[in-house]
Amino acid sequence: MNTKKIKIGDIEINIIRKNIKNLHLGVYPPNGRVRIAAPSKTSDESIRLFAISKINWIKRQKVKFDRQERESDREYVSGESHYFFGKRYLLNIVQIDPKPKVEIKKKTHIDLYIKPNTSQERKKKLVEDWYREEIKKQLPSLVKKWEKIVGMKVKDIMIRKMKTKWGSCNQKDKRIILNLELAKKPLNCLEYILVHEMVHFIEKNHTEKFKALMDSFMPKWESHKKELNKYPLSFAHWNY
Repeated sequence: MNTKKIKIGDIEINIIRKNIKNLHLGVYPPNGRVRIAAPSKTSDESIRLFAISKINWIKRQKVKFDRQERESDREYVSGESHYFFGKRYLLNIVQIDPKPKVEIKKKTHIDLYIKPNTSQERKKKLVEDWYREEIKKQLPSLVKKWEKIVGMKVKDIMIRKMKTKWGSCNQKDKRIILNLELAKKPLNCLEYILVHEMVHFIEKNHTEKFKALMDSFMPKWESHKKELNKYPLSFAHWNY
């Protein structure tokens, strides 16, 4: 696989050549990065002509990302907005000496129990660890449900902070990595990304076969994808 870059007007496009049959175009968050995956033997001129033919579509996608709501950097202070599974909550800092914890007692607030003088980085880690555990609580039932539907077994799932992808997978080892940011999105978005990665166990690339499989297993997957991408991008994502 080799890579290069071309420019069409003021738009920079990353070109990746690999062992595939067709050209694939994508525009990715947070800032509308453009990528074309091309069969290894495709000429530069063919790729350029393909990009030119799609330039209006590329511009429309880039405008969508430019208009998407973005979070400011979180300070982890009382009254600050934080999302949890698609719902907006206000953070409530409770300064006590016992072991730190995060919990939701009311429908409007996330309570963060910490010792006095806890640093911002420590508060951030406590909230992120809580997000991670909340995602883990959802996974057993979701994996069990979709293993039956997709007909594939998931051997391992990891949750990590990822800047440019909602998820990824290792097709051979049947391992999935999910973005920690999914804890902020509606549960159906987490479910969509899980299924998306499981279907990659069957079909590695985003081919017509992949889309047909998604249509078969999860008919509303495209609406889930749109919903996922309409929510505010985190500071870490849009500052990348």
